This record gives sequence, C-alpha cells and structure tokens, in this order.
Amino acid sequence: MDNTRNFEKELAQMSPFEIKNRLIEMAGKEARRSTDTLLNAGRGNPNWLLSFPRKAFFMLGQFAMQEADRSAYDDMAGIVASPLMQGVADRFLKFLDNHSEEIGSKVLRHFFTYMTTTHRADPDDLVFEMVDGIIGDHYPTPPRIFKYTEIITRDYLRWAMGGGDDTTDYDLFATEGSTAGMCYAFESLKQNFLLNPGDKIALFTPCFTPYLEIPRLDQFGLEVVDISANKVEQNGYHDWQYPPEEIDKLRDKSIKAVCITNPSNPPSVCLSKEVLDRLVDVVKNDNPQLMIITDDVYGTFIKDFRSLMYVLPYNTLCLYSFSKYFGATGWRVAAMALRPGNVFDDRIAALPDDRKQLLHKRYSSLSLNPDGIKFIDRLVADSRLVGLNHTAGLSGPQQVQMALFSAFAFLHSDMLQPKLINMIQTRLHDLWDSTGFTLLPDPNRAGYYSEIDIMVWAKKFYGDDFARYLEANYEPLDFVLRLADQTAIVLLNGDGFDGPAWSVRASLANLNKEDYLKIGKAIRNLLDQYHANYIAARSK
Repeated sequence: MDNTRNFEKELAQMSPFEIKNRLIEMAGKEARRSTDTLLNAGRGNPNWLLSFPRKAFFMLGQFAMQEADRSAYDDMAGIVASPLMQGVADRFLKFLDNHSEEIGSKVLRHFFTYMTTTHRADPDDLVFEMVDGIIGDHYPTPPRIFKYTEIITRDYLRWAMGGGDDTTDYDLFATEGSTAGMCYAFESLKQNFLLNPGDKIALFTPCFTPYLEIPRLDQFGLEVVDISANKVEQNGYHDWQYPPEEIDKLRDKSIKAVCITNPSNPPSVCLSKEVLDRLVDVVKNDNPQLMIITDDVYGTFIKDFRSLMYVLPYNTLCLYSFSKYFGATGWRVAAMALRPGNVFDDRIAALPDDRKQLLHKRYSSLSLNPDGIKFIDRLVADSRLVGLNHTAGLSGPQQVQMALFSAFAFLHSDMLQPKLINMIQTRLHDLWDSTGFTLLPDPNRAGYYSEIDIMVWAKKFYGDDFARYLEANYEPLDFVLRLADQTAIVLLNGDGFDGPAWSVRASLANLNKEDYLKIGKAIRNLLDQYHANYIAARSK
C-alpha cells in the first residue's frame, strides 16, 4: 500500500495530460486481457467534424489549381505560374455553375454572395485572396491576417462571442491554435514590460492545465493568485461559479493581469451574470488597468454566450480556437481579438522613457514610427522574434479554411448551434444518469467536459466517515488509475487542473452514447468498491 501511495504521489506532480499516457497504457493492458474496449475520455478532441466547409475548401482547391494551370512553364513537369487576379471572379462563378449541385459549390457561392453584397468586397480581389491563399505560393500578407478572412471572422466572432449589435471592428491575429496565441500573449506582455518578474497575475481555476504552468515558468517569474471556483454550495453541490470574495481579490491593483478560460475547463461552465457584473464593478471602480486574457473556445456550446471581449472590451484580449466547434484540432486555426483603443496599448504608452527607448529600438526595423505599432501587431512581430516579422502569420491554406469555417457557421448559426449543443448535452446526461448522481439544471453549463467530484458523492451516498476513510487510505489519483486498470476507461484527474483533489474530468466530445453509459456505471461501481473496502475494514 505504501509503495502504491508513494508512486501515486509522485505521479500526481505531473501534468494530467502526461499522466494520461500512463492511464492509456494501463487501460490498453486491461482491454487486451478482457473483453473491455479502451474508452479514452481524457482528451477533448471531438469525434465529429463539419464537412460542408471542408468540401468547400477542397472544391476551392480544384478551382485554384485550374487557375494555376492556365499558364505553365513546363506542362510535363507540372511547373506552372502563380494565378492572376484579372477576371478570376467571372471564371470562379462559371466553375461554380459547372458544379452547382455539389455542397462545396453551394457553400462557396453563399460566401461569395454574402461578401460581395453585405461587405461590398471587390469580386476579383476576394476570389484572388482565396485562390492565392489556398495554393500557398506567397507569404501570408498582411502577416497578421488576410483582409477578407479578417472581415468574415469578425462577423463570426461577433455572433459567437455575444457581440449582438456591436459594430466595433476588432483587430484579429490568426494563430496556430489558441495555445499558440496564449504563448504569444505571454511573450509580448513580457517583451513590452507589461508583465515583469515578480508581478502578480491571477488565474481563474480550475483551468486548462498549461495555463497553470506557463505563468510559473522561470522565464516569466510571475506571482500567481488563484481565483477559485472550487467552493461547494451549502446543499453539497458544485456550481463552479466564483464567489464575490474570490472576484474581489482582483481589486488589488498590484494584480496586473488575469487569465480566464470561459466557459471553464474542466467544469465547462461559463461565468454567470452575477460574476460578470462583479467583474465589471471591480474593473471600473478599483482596477481599471487590469489586463484580461480570455480563452473562449467553448463559448459556442452555450446559447447566447457573452464573452468578456464585449463585457469589458477595453481590458480584454480574447482567444478563440476553431478546434472544438468545427472538429478541427488538427487544423490548428484560431484568432486573437483585440479592440482598437485598449488597455494594452495605453499601458505601453504610459511606460517610462527608458523602457520606451528599448521598445523603440526593438521594433525600429518594422516602421518609421515604431512607437506607434499597436500591441496586436507587436504580437505578430514577437511571434517571429521581430526580425522575421515579414514571414509571420498563419499559413494561407489555414486562413482560407478559417474563413470558410467562419462563413458557414455564421451564415447557418440558427441551424448548426442547436444540433451541436444537443449532441453534447445528450452525452452529458447519459453519463450522469448512469452514475446515479444528480446533475442540477444550469443554463451556464456548456457540458463539453464534466468535472465530477467523487468526494461529494462519497459523502452523499455513504456519509462523512466514509469520506474520511477515503482520504486517509488512498491518494486522489488512485481513482483514475483503478478506473484505467480495471475497466479500460481513461479519465483525467481534476486536481491537475487545480480542481478539487478527488475530482475527475470526462470529455463529452469524443465518444458515443453507449460509451458514456458505460463510463457512468464504471464510476459508480468503483465508488461502491471503495465503500465495500471501507465496510470490510470496519468489520475488522
């Protein structure tokens, strides 16, 4: 027992995503020695994908290659010239006519019509951006994001992030997933003296585990203040919201920045109106220079979600990844959004002269007026160590797919969002119903993940004495290790996300209905197994 507990204590120091590899190994062995099937609910990679915008992408690729083939240097070797803009829109529309019954053609025509009517895009300019981008024969220009990709992604984000009638043209930076965006953000905050060693940064927890780790790296040297949602309500249930006293920690002006995942990961709950109102009060009245970085990838799984980029627009840098909603983790496409006129630019403008001089020198190769370079453009430059700014930016094909994702989801939002929300919610209820645990209704719940606090249910089913027995005789990690070893099921340990010690995280995105029924039963059976051990120990 001691050796097992010591091993579990050591293992618990690792990231849950690293522990996952050990769990998969154990679950694989169990699957091979029994009739069980390995069920990995540890990763958030969805098992669906949106096919229509992808079909549009590949059809556009066919047209783009026809354009390139119009002028060849060597037909036999397939060496062709870069496409030309003149007349490309007319040829594009004729191509779509020839494929009018295909889904990809319909998606492309809808996008083209919307952009040329609503946004009055020049037809040749629009089509050439898509053709040149999907072929990928030039550096991304502008490096931050293509012109029309930015326009359509703005429209999508305005809808997805709850912008409503807000017509502010946010500046966007297309990145290789939101995790790359987070890395860029921390690096630029450091390089621009907005976060310095010893400064305080707050983290809303539980949260995506890399966000727990990045601020603590020696290269940043930040002091981390936890804003915790681990409170258990009086009736014994978690609501995963942040009590006023936790939000009030941000009234401390020495806290310069806060990092938020909204909806949260793993509880998968968005900030309630009460929490948003409290945050607004804190920022407006006590900490108006607070820099907010919010990762809102799961926001589209909640109807009428409202991001902090629209609640506190002056203070907020928003990261949004297309990975989950579109089933596109392998595409590595995301956007960072920042409103013109923001706290980041204003804090740079207020830096002391000696630091301004250092930044003037750092960015002097980019502009005759380096002091006027906006923070979001500094993000782009810093992502390539400034000197390689001209080769920065997300690849052309990725940006084109992002534009088609944005167009399809925005133009068909009323049809698409309810279906994806229903898929997730059905799986969530299948999981909880089969545990026998109670899942309270919650309009703030996205349900992409579910965090289950085993200790809550240990107390509710078997009492406080049993809960004390669990804590005294087992490490919290023991639960997910046993689950993998005995049932070939992989869940992640919730404490690795700074959640409650005995909580577990299940992804509701990557398995099917019958799998979640099995996982729920296995969770309950394992809890009952611990209780049987407790009864046996008491009888002795």
